[in-house]
Amino acid sequence: MGESERYQDYQRYSRRRRTILLGAENNALLWLTAINIVAFLILLFISISYTFTDGGTQAFNNNAMPFFRMPAQLGLLSEKPWTFFTYMFTDDNVIRLISNMLWLWAFGRIMQELTGNSKLIPIFIYGGLAGAVLFIAAYYIFPQIAADRPGAALIGANPAVMAVAAAATTLAPDYRFFRNLGNGIPIWVLLLIYILVAFAGIASHGAGYSLATLGGAAAGFCFVVFLRRGRDGSIWMLKFHHWITNLFTPAPSPNTTEKDKIFYNSPNRSPYTKTANITQQRVDEILDKISQQGYHFLTEEEKNILKKAAELDL
Repeated sequence: MGESERYQDYQRYSRRRRTILLGAENNALLWLTAINIVAFLILLFISISYTFTDGGTQAFNNNAMPFFRMPAQLGLLSEKPWTFFTYMFTDDNVIRLISNMLWLWAFGRIMQELTGNSKLIPIFIYGGLAGAVLFIAAYYIFPQIAADRPGAALIGANPAVMAVAAAATTLAPDYRFFRNLGNGIPIWVLLLIYILVAFAGIASHGAGYSLATLGGAAAGFCFVVFLRRGRDGSIWMLKFHHWITNLFTPAPSPNTTEKDKIFYNSPNRSPYTKTANITQQRVDEILDKISQQGYHFLTEEEKNILKKAAELDL
């Protein structure tokens, strides 16, 4: 049985038992969606406020948008370097926002359930950064569009979402959607549809947008290739995030007892691992491990337990 089939067993069981809840604090997919929607609402509010001024839409595009979109000219980028990151979380069109978020959920759900909550956001960011680099490079390499460089700017989550789509397809190429319809629809077919839709939507924006989207896809593909070789590109991001979130956290008490160290802080210890019975508590532990680390980190024994639980409808 391949990894894709094993994952299908987990997915069927997870739907019956419990999945990563929408309100769970570790739901990376929900966080990404929320950030993009909030950024769009902020832009919408600013845009509406400009309609009550003399400048109107033109003033909004000239004064507000430059703080969110990333310029292609390095001189302008040096004045607003944060746009190297903010552009990938900002959509200025409601149709494109909805489209990006739907595709993000389609591929991000698979990626999150296969690799846990720690990989999705790094892949999204890597895709956005790769897209930004290629977008800028296009306007400095190709003379056909170099003249448009001063006014060119990149905005939208397309490269980042494309990275998630490419990563999910690379990680589980045999995964199928709508399995109740014949043999189902392979994930690579959905990826091709997404590529066609994405490029149709950005065709009017020029070659820079197209290269940015291709850069996002390449980033997602490379992330999974390196991950399979034991090089996890998300580790440094997670460490940095941990350092930031714990910057003002008080240091642990030095009065920790030996009992606490042995029974509460021992790594790689899971209760009920020796029992031959498939208990609900054991299954819940496996689901927790998938949520935190990803399906690929399960042992063969844990995968078999999850498969039997799905068969027994535990």
